[in-house]
Amino acid sequence: MSIVKINALTVPAEQREVLEQRFASRAGAVEGSDGFEWFELLRPVEGTDQYLVYTRWRSEEDFQAWMEGPMKAAHQGGGQGGGEGGGEGGGERPKPAASGSSVWSFEVVQQAAPRPQG
Repeated sequence: MSIVKINALTVPAEQREVLEQRFASRAGAVEGSDGFEWFELLRPVEGTDQYLVYTRWRSEEDFQAWMEGPMKAAHQGGGQGGGEGGGEGGGERPKPAASGSSVWSFEVVQQAAPRPQG
């Protein structure tokens, strides 16, 4: 079954719009990657300042290939990619919108989809 990676980003209230704009500008950046299955950016509603970046992959190897290839190149080359990564590229890099980040990894052991209406 698939694997899920959740990046928990601590985002101060004054940086929320910046973070969301950066993710909107990267639309399409991961969708063509081999093994990519799903992406969601989850905005906190109450009780936390953490956004969750949810991605689902066919395998850990597919995720690692994306991390070492397209994602790394985007962050080092000054691409937006959410603006939450290290690396030195040409020109001045924008200040990260998040003040902290941690990645959680999960294996999908069960899943369900809505039943067709009919």
